[in-house]
Amino acid sequence: MFTITNSCSYPVWPGILSNAGTPPPPTTGFALSPGQSLPVPLAAGWSGRLWARTLCAYNNSSFSCVTGDCGTGTLECSGHGAAPPATLAEFTLSSNTGAGAGGLDFYDVSLVDGYNVPVLVAPRGNASCRATGCPADVNAACPRELSVSVAGGGVGPSGAARGVVACRSACGAFGTAEYCCSGPDHGTPNTCAPTAYSKFFKAECPEAYSYAYDDASSTFTCAGNGNGGGYDVVFCPGESSGGKASPPASAAAAYPPMAFSSGGANPATTTSHAVIAVLLLLFIINLGL
Repeated sequence: MFTITNSCSYPVWPGILSNAGTPPPPTTGFALSPGQSLPVPLAAGWSGRLWARTLCAYNNSSFSCVTGDCGTGTLECSGHGAAPPATLAEFTLSSNTGAGAGGLDFYDVSLVDGYNVPVLVAPRGNASCRATGCPADVNAACPRELSVSVAGGGVGPSGAARGVVACRSACGAFGTAEYCCSGPDHGTPNTCAPTAYSKFFKAECPEAYSYAYDDASSTFTCAGNGNGGGYDVVFCPGESSGGKASPPASAAAAYPPMAFSSGGANPATTTSHAVIAVLLLLFIINLGL
């Protein structure tokens, strides 16, 4: 049993994709309000990935999301994966039919396809198995050339500027063999080395995959936990202890298209700075009076 929990201050719409040859769960897409959890049964031997979609809405009866959209036009992902960038929780559970190796579950959190929300994966019922994840707010530190923002500088329900809503991988941003670990010169672990961009992701989330061959510090195992103990998958794990990850979102709002930021100031941030400057000036004038 997997328990999917939304600890974000905004709604998320988790998606689930099963790998070929493994049975899908009863649901492949659903909504979670802040603080809400949903148990999802996954079969022994299941292999696939989970992620959070954000800033989702219906438009003329078609469902879509600004980040992590699976492109079905409905709440269910139905065999479709997340459009990058999205933080992925990946699993291969052990079974009696040979999936997994030596009775072990394998799990990881991957930023190879970029990042949209913080994620924690925690095995239950087996104290020897380690939790892993990417709890950091990578959006806040994302390089401008990788950042994804909402066109028009919209704001969430709290009135705060949303700013960056996702952070692309270098492969997703530039598409070159060096960043994608592809082609004859970069297609093996020996020829595809970490780059400045993958090192940025690794510094933000040391236990998450930062590029395609980042296996040594990013893959975790647990002795058959999918056959009994199960797993918790928590989005925005730090928020319950007072942290806050961007962006806030509204299920009811209709959001404009994404825009890739290549520099310059966020219009909403610029506006807020100007307002603060005016207020300070008025305060100084009043003191003079």
